[in-house]
Amino acid sequence: MVIEEFVPHPFLTHPDLMTLIPRYWPRPGLLYRLPCESRLFTVAPETSILGYCHWQPDAKQRPAMILVHGLEGCSDSHYMLGIARKAWQAGFNVIRLNQRNCGGTEHLSPTLYHSGLSADVRHVAEELCARDGIQAIWLAGYSMGGNLVLRAAGETGTLSETLKGVVAVCPNLDPAACVETLEERRNWMYQKYFLTSLKARLKRKARLFPGKFDLSPLAAIRTLREFDECYTAPDGGYQGAADYYERTGARHLLKSINVPTLILTAQDDPFIPYRSFETPGLQSNPWIHFVAPKHGGHCGFIQRSRPHEDRYWAENRVIDFALRPPQPSSNSP
Repeated sequence: MVIEEFVPHPFLTHPDLMTLIPRYWPRPGLLYRLPCESRLFTVAPETSILGYCHWQPDAKQRPAMILVHGLEGCSDSHYMLGIARKAWQAGFNVIRLNQRNCGGTEHLSPTLYHSGLSADVRHVAEELCARDGIQAIWLAGYSMGGNLVLRAAGETGTLSETLKGVVAVCPNLDPAACVETLEERRNWMYQKYFLTSLKARLKRKARLFPGKFDLSPLAAIRTLREFDECYTAPDGGYQGAADYYERTGARHLLKSINVPTLILTAQDDPFIPYRSFETPGLQSNPWIHFVAPKHGGHCGFIQRSRPHEDRYWAENRVIDFALRPPQPSSNSP
Protein backbone atom coordinates (compact mmCIF):
# COMPACT_ATOMS: atom_id res chain seq x y z
CA MET A 1 0.00 0.00 0.00
CA VAL A 2 1.26 3.46 -0.90
CA ILE A 3 0.92 5.98 1.95
CA GLU A 4 0.85 9.65 1.02
CA GLU A 5 4.20 11.21 1.91
CA PHE A 6 4.32 13.50 4.92
CA VAL A 7 5.74 16.93 4.08
CA PRO A 8 5.89 18.95 7.31
CA HIS A 9 4.74 22.52 7.66
CA PRO A 10 7.89 24.55 6.92
CA PHE A 11 7.81 26.29 10.31
CA LEU A 12 7.26 23.11 12.32
CA THR A 13 10.20 20.87 11.51
CA HIS A 14 11.47 21.06 15.11
CA PRO A 15 10.01 18.06 16.98
CA ASP A 16 8.94 20.05 20.03
CA LEU A 17 7.08 22.61 17.94
CA MET A 18 5.45 19.84 15.93
CA THR A 19 4.39 18.15 19.17
CA LEU A 20 3.06 21.21 20.99
CA ILE A 21 1.55 23.48 18.33
CA PRO A 22 -1.31 21.14 17.29
CA ARG A 23 -2.65 21.33 20.83
CA TYR A 24 -3.33 25.04 20.32
CA TRP A 25 -4.07 25.12 16.58
CA PRO A 26 -7.67 26.42 16.18
CA ARG A 27 -10.13 23.70 15.18
CA PRO A 28 -13.64 25.10 15.65
CA GLY A 29 -16.82 23.13 15.08
CA LEU A 30 -15.35 19.64 14.85
CA LEU A 31 -18.45 18.03 16.36
CA TYR A 32 -20.94 20.41 14.73
CA ARG A 33 -24.05 18.50 13.64
CA LEU A 34 -22.60 15.14 14.63
CA PRO A 35 -25.23 13.07 16.48
CA CYS A 36 -23.85 12.21 19.92
CA GLU A 37 -24.89 9.73 22.60
CA SER A 38 -23.01 9.53 25.89
CA ARG A 39 -22.75 5.97 27.16
CA LEU A 40 -21.22 4.05 30.02
CA PHE A 41 -19.53 0.75 29.18
CA THR A 42 -19.08 -1.72 32.05
CA VAL A 43 -15.60 -3.20 31.65
CA ALA A 44 -14.99 -4.77 35.08
CA PRO A 45 -16.82 -5.15 38.41
CA GLU A 46 -17.67 -1.68 39.76
CA THR A 47 -15.85 -0.16 36.80
CA SER A 48 -17.26 1.74 33.85
CA ILE A 49 -15.72 3.92 31.18
CA LEU A 50 -17.45 6.76 29.39
CA GLY A 51 -17.75 6.87 25.64
CA TYR A 52 -19.36 9.26 23.20
CA CYS A 53 -21.05 7.48 20.31
CA HIS A 54 -21.65 9.18 16.98
CA TRP A 55 -24.03 6.89 15.10
CA GLN A 56 -24.78 6.81 11.40
CA PRO A 57 -28.51 6.74 10.50
CA ASP A 58 -28.10 3.12 9.35
CA ALA A 59 -25.71 2.22 12.16
CA LYS A 60 -26.01 -1.58 11.93
CA GLN A 61 -24.92 -1.53 8.31
CA ARG A 62 -21.86 0.62 8.98
CA PRO A 63 -18.48 -0.21 10.54
CA ALA A 64 -17.59 1.35 13.88
CA MET A 65 -14.29 3.00 14.74
CA ILE A 66 -13.29 3.03 18.41
CA LEU A 67 -10.89 5.87 19.27
CA VAL A 68 -8.54 5.69 22.26
CA HIS A 69 -6.55 8.66 23.56
CA GLY A 70 -3.09 8.85 25.07
CA LEU A 71 -1.69 9.41 28.57
CA GLU A 72 -3.63 12.15 30.37
CA GLY A 73 -5.73 12.82 27.30
CA CYS A 74 -9.48 12.33 27.04
CA SER A 75 -12.32 11.95 24.56
CA ASP A 76 -12.15 15.70 23.90
CA SER A 77 -8.44 15.81 23.03
CA HIS A 78 -8.00 17.69 19.76
CA TYR A 79 -6.90 14.60 17.81
CA MET A 80 -9.87 12.62 19.14
CA LEU A 81 -12.27 15.27 17.87
CA GLY A 82 -10.44 15.62 14.57
CA ILE A 83 -10.38 11.94 13.73
CA ALA A 84 -13.98 11.53 14.97
CA ARG A 85 -15.16 14.14 12.48
CA LYS A 86 -13.26 12.60 9.59
CA ALA A 87 -14.32 9.04 10.41
CA TRP A 88 -18.00 9.98 10.73
CA GLN A 89 -17.91 11.89 7.45
CA ALA A 90 -16.34 8.81 5.86
CA GLY A 91 -19.32 6.68 6.94
CA PHE A 92 -18.14 5.12 10.20
CA ASN A 93 -19.97 4.98 13.48
CA VAL A 94 -17.51 6.58 15.90
CA ILE A 95 -16.96 5.90 19.60
CA ARG A 96 -14.67 8.31 21.44
CA LEU A 97 -13.57 6.45 24.56
CA ASN A 98 -12.26 7.85 27.81
CA GLN A 99 -9.81 5.52 29.49
CA ARG A 100 -10.52 4.81 33.14
CA ASN A 101 -10.53 8.02 35.23
CA CYS A 102 -10.10 10.29 32.22
CA GLY A 103 -12.46 12.99 31.04
CA GLY A 104 -13.76 13.64 34.56
CA THR A 105 -14.66 10.00 35.25
CA GLU A 106 -12.53 9.27 38.32
CA HIS A 107 -15.69 8.27 40.20
CA LEU A 108 -16.50 5.45 37.75
CA SER A 109 -13.57 3.22 38.68
CA PRO A 110 -11.84 2.39 41.97
CA THR A 111 -8.60 1.68 40.09
CA LEU A 112 -6.08 3.77 38.17
CA TYR A 113 -5.53 3.37 34.43
CA HIS A 114 -2.45 1.98 32.73
CA SER A 115 -0.90 0.66 29.51
CA GLY A 116 -2.11 -2.90 30.02
CA LEU A 117 -5.87 -2.31 30.06
CA SER A 118 -6.51 -3.47 26.51
CA ALA A 119 -9.30 -5.68 27.84
CA ASP A 120 -11.34 -2.49 28.35
CA VAL A 121 -11.15 -1.80 24.62
CA ARG A 122 -12.15 -5.37 23.81
CA HIS A 123 -15.12 -5.20 26.20
CA VAL A 124 -16.38 -2.07 24.46
CA ALA A 125 -16.02 -3.68 21.03
CA GLU A 126 -17.82 -6.82 22.20
CA GLU A 127 -20.70 -4.76 23.61
CA LEU A 128 -21.07 -2.84 20.35
CA CYS A 129 -21.40 -6.13 18.50
CA ALA A 130 -23.76 -7.80 20.98
CA ARG A 131 -25.98 -4.85 21.91
CA ASP A 132 -25.87 -2.62 18.85
CA GLY A 133 -25.52 -5.17 16.09
CA ILE A 134 -22.26 -3.76 14.78
CA GLN A 135 -20.59 -6.26 12.47
CA ALA A 136 -17.28 -4.57 11.70
CA ILE A 137 -14.92 -2.88 14.18
CA TRP A 138 -11.87 -0.69 13.63
CA LEU A 139 -9.57 0.40 16.45
CA ALA A 140 -7.54 3.61 16.35
CA GLY A 141 -5.30 4.88 19.13
CA TYR A 142 -2.78 7.60 19.78
CA SER A 143 0.35 7.16 21.93
CA MET A 144 -0.66 5.10 24.99
CA GLY A 145 -3.98 4.47 23.23
CA GLY A 146 -2.00 3.16 20.26
CA ASN A 147 -0.32 0.62 22.51
CA LEU A 148 -3.72 -0.42 23.86
CA VAL A 149 -5.34 -0.99 20.47
CA LEU A 150 -2.33 -2.99 19.24
CA ARG A 151 -2.52 -5.12 22.38
CA ALA A 152 -6.24 -5.62 21.82
CA ALA A 153 -5.59 -6.72 18.24
CA GLY A 154 -2.99 -9.22 19.41
CA GLU A 155 -5.45 -10.60 21.98
CA THR A 156 -8.45 -10.66 19.60
CA GLY A 157 -10.22 -13.72 21.03
CA THR A 158 -13.97 -13.33 20.41
CA LEU A 159 -13.29 -10.26 18.25
CA SER A 160 -11.49 -12.30 15.60
CA GLU A 161 -14.41 -12.19 13.13
CA THR A 162 -15.52 -8.59 13.67
CA LEU A 163 -12.18 -6.79 14.06
CA LYS A 164 -11.35 -5.49 10.60
CA GLY A 165 -8.27 -3.39 11.27
CA VAL A 166 -6.16 -1.26 13.58
CA VAL A 167 -4.32 2.04 13.32
CA ALA A 168 -1.82 3.23 15.95
CA VAL A 169 -0.23 6.69 15.86
CA CYS A 170 3.04 7.04 17.81
CA PRO A 171 2.30 4.02 20.04
CA ASN A 172 4.51 3.42 23.07
CA LEU A 173 5.31 -0.19 22.19
CA ASP A 174 8.09 -0.24 24.78
CA PRO A 175 6.99 1.69 27.90
CA ALA A 176 10.40 1.28 29.56
CA ALA A 177 12.17 2.94 26.63
CA CYS A 178 9.60 5.73 26.63
CA VAL A 179 10.01 6.45 30.34
CA GLU A 180 13.79 6.33 30.01
CA THR A 181 13.64 8.90 27.22
CA LEU A 182 11.31 11.14 29.21
CA GLU A 183 13.94 11.19 31.95
CA GLU A 184 16.45 12.82 29.63
CA ARG A 185 17.15 16.43 30.49
CA ARG A 186 15.82 17.77 27.19
CA ASN A 187 12.41 16.25 27.93
CA TRP A 188 11.91 17.78 31.37
CA MET A 189 8.84 19.77 30.29
CA TYR A 190 6.99 16.68 29.04
CA GLN A 191 7.75 14.69 32.17
CA LYS A 192 6.72 17.62 34.36
CA TYR A 193 3.44 18.00 32.47
CA PHE A 194 2.50 14.33 32.74
CA LEU A 195 3.59 14.05 36.35
CA THR A 196 1.73 17.18 37.47
CA SER A 197 -1.44 15.94 35.80
CA LEU A 198 -1.13 12.41 37.22
CA LYS A 199 -0.54 13.72 40.73
CA ALA A 200 -3.61 15.95 40.54
CA ARG A 201 -5.69 13.03 39.30
CA LEU A 202 -4.47 10.80 42.12
CA LYS A 203 -5.49 13.41 44.67
CA ARG A 204 -8.98 13.48 43.18
CA LYS A 205 -9.11 9.68 43.35
CA ALA A 206 -8.04 9.71 46.97
CA ARG A 207 -10.90 12.05 47.86
CA LEU A 208 -13.39 9.82 46.06
CA PHE A 209 -12.06 6.57 47.54
CA PRO A 210 -10.91 7.36 51.10
CA GLY A 211 -8.25 5.04 52.46
CA LYS A 212 -7.42 3.41 49.12
CA PHE A 213 -4.42 5.55 48.14
CA ASP A 214 -1.62 6.60 50.48
CA LEU A 215 -0.65 10.11 49.42
CA SER A 216 2.24 10.50 51.86
CA PRO A 217 4.96 9.61 49.26
CA LEU A 218 3.41 11.76 46.52
CA ALA A 219 5.16 15.07 47.18
CA ALA A 220 8.61 13.45 46.97
CA ILE A 221 7.97 11.80 43.58
CA ARG A 222 9.95 13.51 40.81
CA THR A 223 9.67 11.15 37.81
CA LEU A 224 7.07 9.06 36.03
CA ARG A 225 9.07 5.95 36.91
CA GLU A 226 8.76 6.78 40.60
CA PHE A 227 5.02 7.41 40.20
CA ASP A 228 4.55 4.09 38.44
CA GLU A 229 6.66 2.27 41.04
CA CYS A 230 4.64 3.71 43.90
CA TYR A 231 1.12 3.80 42.44
CA THR A 232 0.46 2.56 38.91
CA ALA A 233 2.24 -0.80 39.18
CA PRO A 234 0.87 -1.98 42.54
CA ASP A 235 -2.64 -0.75 41.72
CA GLY A 236 -2.55 -2.72 38.46
CA GLY A 237 -1.24 -5.91 40.06
CA TYR A 238 2.37 -5.60 38.88
CA GLN A 239 5.44 -6.24 41.04
CA GLY A 240 6.95 -2.85 40.29
CA ALA A 241 7.56 -0.35 37.52
CA ALA A 242 9.98 -2.61 35.65
CA ASP A 243 7.51 -5.51 35.69
CA TYR A 244 4.71 -3.17 34.59
CA TYR A 245 6.68 -1.81 31.64
CA GLU A 246 7.85 -5.24 30.53
CA ARG A 247 4.42 -6.86 30.61
CA THR A 248 2.30 -4.11 29.07
CA GLY A 249 4.25 -3.20 25.93
CA ALA A 250 2.39 -4.21 22.76
CA ARG A 251 5.67 -5.24 21.11
CA HIS A 252 5.19 -8.71 22.63
CA LEU A 253 1.87 -9.17 20.79
CA LEU A 254 2.65 -7.73 17.36
CA LYS A 255 3.41 -11.15 15.91
CA SER A 256 -0.13 -12.29 16.78
CA ILE A 257 -1.93 -9.53 14.86
CA ASN A 258 -3.74 -10.88 11.80
CA VAL A 259 -5.81 -7.93 10.57
CA PRO A 260 -4.72 -4.94 8.45
CA THR A 261 -2.68 -2.72 10.76
CA LEU A 262 -1.07 0.65 10.21
CA ILE A 263 1.56 2.00 12.59
CA LEU A 264 2.52 5.64 12.08
CA THR A 265 5.36 7.22 14.00
CA ALA A 266 7.93 9.96 13.54
CA GLN A 267 11.65 9.35 13.69
CA ASP A 268 12.00 12.61 15.65
CA ASP A 269 9.32 11.84 18.26
CA PRO A 270 10.79 13.53 21.36
CA PHE A 271 9.86 10.83 23.86
CA ILE A 272 8.97 7.64 22.03
CA PRO A 273 12.37 6.53 20.72
CA TYR A 274 12.54 5.21 17.19
CA ARG A 275 14.57 2.22 18.37
CA SER A 276 11.47 0.85 20.10
CA PHE A 277 10.06 0.00 16.66
CA GLU A 278 13.05 -2.16 15.77
CA THR A 279 11.30 -5.26 17.02
CA PRO A 280 10.97 -8.59 15.17
CA GLY A 281 7.20 -8.75 15.59
CA LEU A 282 6.77 -5.53 13.67
CA GLN A 283 9.34 -6.22 10.99
CA SER A 284 8.17 -9.75 10.18
CA ASN A 285 4.37 -9.49 10.33
CA PRO A 286 2.96 -9.00 6.79
CA TRP A 287 -0.29 -7.56 8.20
CA ILE A 288 1.53 -4.57 9.68
CA HIS A 289 2.28 -1.54 7.53
CA PHE A 290 4.87 0.65 9.21
CA VAL A 291 5.36 4.28 8.17
CA ALA A 292 7.92 6.51 9.89
CA PRO A 293 8.55 9.95 8.37
CA LYS A 294 11.69 11.80 9.42
CA HIS A 295 9.59 14.57 11.01
CA GLY A 296 6.26 14.63 12.81
CA GLY A 297 7.02 14.98 16.52
CA HIS A 298 4.75 13.16 18.95
CA CYS A 299 1.32 12.79 17.35
CA GLY A 300 1.80 16.10 15.56
CA PHE A 301 2.14 15.58 11.80
CA ILE A 302 1.01 19.05 10.73
CA GLN A 303 1.63 19.03 7.01
CA ARG A 304 2.31 21.61 4.34
CA SER A 305 -0.87 22.88 2.68
CA ARG A 306 -2.32 20.34 0.25
CA PRO A 307 -5.38 20.43 -2.01
CA HIS A 308 -8.40 18.43 -0.78
CA GLU A 309 -6.95 17.81 2.71
CA ASP A 310 -6.55 19.73 5.94
CA ARG A 311 -3.22 20.01 7.77
CA TYR A 312 -3.66 16.84 9.85
CA TRP A 313 -1.71 14.27 7.88
CA ALA A 314 -2.01 11.38 10.37
CA GLU A 315 -5.78 11.76 10.71
CA ASN A 316 -6.17 11.61 6.94
CA ARG A 317 -3.98 8.53 6.69
CA VAL A 318 -6.03 6.76 9.36
CA ILE A 319 -9.19 7.24 7.30
CA ASP A 320 -7.51 6.32 4.00
CA PHE A 321 -6.25 3.07 5.51
CA ALA A 322 -9.60 2.14 7.07
CA LEU A 323 -11.49 2.83 3.83
CA ARG A 324 -9.06 0.78 1.72
CA PRO A 325 -7.42 -1.80 3.99
CA PRO A 326 -4.65 -3.66 2.19
CA GLN A 327 -4.02 -7.37 2.22
CA PRO A 328 -0.85 -8.79 3.84
CA SER A 329 2.30 -7.86 2.02
CA SER A 330 6.04 -7.86 2.57
CA ASN A 331 6.81 -5.37 5.33
CA SER A 332 9.62 -2.89 5.11
CA PRO A 333 10.08 0.11 7.39
